[in-house]
Amino acid sequence: MKYFLLRLNPPRPTFANDMSEPEKQVMGQHFSYWARLAEEGRSILYGPVADPAGGWGIAIIAVGDAADATEITAKDPAIKSGLGFHYTTLPMPQVLVARTPKLE
Repeated sequence: MKYFLLRLNPPRPTFANDMSEPEKQVMGQHFSYWARLAEEGRSILYGPVADPAGGWGIAIIAVGDAADATEITAKDPAIKSGLGFHYTTLPMPQVLVARTPKLE
């Protein structure tokens, strides 16, 4: 199993605050896509990052190899939309997979 950090870079820094209706629809499809990957166990976590410089998305995936990571990002509805999204894909040579922390 190989692990990758995926950063989904939006078309503009203000995207999270000023999405158009068509962009909101694409984000709904994007979320559904990643929810399915989580159910399949290929996505360990995913979600938006509230970066003051401009929001972006993050995912940690567990796959067989780099080609699988490329396939996952290429099939993402955000990428397929042609709206200007792109991924930064970084391998994680070592990981410790922890359980979800319990808040007390």
